Amino acid sequence: MSIDLRAAPKAPLFSPIAIGELTLSSRIVMAPMTRQRASQGKIPNDLNARYYAQRAGAGLIISESTEVDPFSTVDVPTRPGLCNAEQEAGWRLVTTAVHAAGGKIFVQLSHMGRTAHPSQLLDGRQPVGPSPLAATGTIYTVKGQEPYSIPRALEIDEIETVTAEFAAAAIRAKSAGFDGIEIHGANGYLVDQFLRDGSNIRRDRYGGTVENRTRFLLEIITAIKAYWPANRIGVRLSPTNSYQGMSDSNPVGHFARIAGLLDPLGLAYLHVVEPPVQPRGQPVTALKLRTAFSGPLILAGGYKRADAESALATGQADLIAFGEAFIANPDLPDRWRYGVPLALADKSTFYTQGAKGYTDYPSLPRVEG
Repeated sequence: MSIDLRAAPKAPLFSPIAIGELTLSSRIVMAPMTRQRASQGKIPNDLNARYYAQRAGAGLIISESTEVDPFSTVDVPTRPGLCNAEQEAGWRLVTTAVHAAGGKIFVQLSHMGRTAHPSQLLDGRQPVGPSPLAATGTIYTVKGQEPYSIPRALEIDEIETVTAEFAAAAIRAKSAGFDGIEIHGANGYLVDQFLRDGSNIRRDRYGGTVENRTRFLLEIITAIKAYWPANRIGVRLSPTNSYQGMSDSNPVGHFARIAGLLDPLGLAYLHVVEPPVQPRGQPVTALKLRTAFSGPLILAGGYKRADAESALATGQADLIAFGEAFIANPDLPDRWRYGVPLALADKSTFYTQGAKGYTDYPSLPRVEG
């Protein structure tokens, strides 16, 4: 079937919104999703460029998690990095393709911290974290599934080095043509490890109080602001996500305070991962974060269209990020706009190689006039 772009219906999801200096065409965000398709050397390639360009109809694309750690291994299959000129050039392929298709894209910058495995680090390095507490579960390595190792607690000067690595990647992101930066402070990676007291038991200025545990994130933001305006910097948080053994003794109170510390910075947005339905009542965001943070709020966490429309209509969020739906539906906004059923994603190809299950999902024919 073909869709006629001359007769588009109106709905909250499709209303434009300003994010700092940027005007987004809709409230539909493509969530960051690791797909393991970078080339040897953690370098984005033509296939990645095609994948993102196919999804440029989103109001905003947030890239997959992108390494700032220059000592992360370069074996494939792998996540991309943004630590050297080759990786920067690869990402420039992506941003050029997305912009040519009319889209906007932020890069999500990340450090694995304790969730790295020693076999994934160069020069015999060990995983690091705020404290010597291992993540729970196992990680896939060249030898198969192996348990996480106990990380080495970062020294103060090493924390400053990691902060500089985030800033260096942000410089390269600007040169590569990205529209902005998202700092990955969610899902059990290094920034999140500092934020939550289940993984951070430090007794120096980076541990203990909420203010101290947020210091690392705030210092990363300050370092990036030397090269990007605050309204091009977003932050992703996951207050209640237990992935990789993450926990916090008081996610409602602690993350409300974290949101309050971020509020005066003039950020592009706060991006919160939390399902719309919680087993024990309302989500943290509905209780506290919406009022603690006055800037644009993106919610993510398995939202369906009806959940998203409700969250926007009731003021719980300003934008909604969708993940899996974008995998099988590169034209997801058009399908929703015109009531076309969604295709189902092939989960067996989420982390494989090549075009299958990546760039071979078809878009609807378009009739323009």
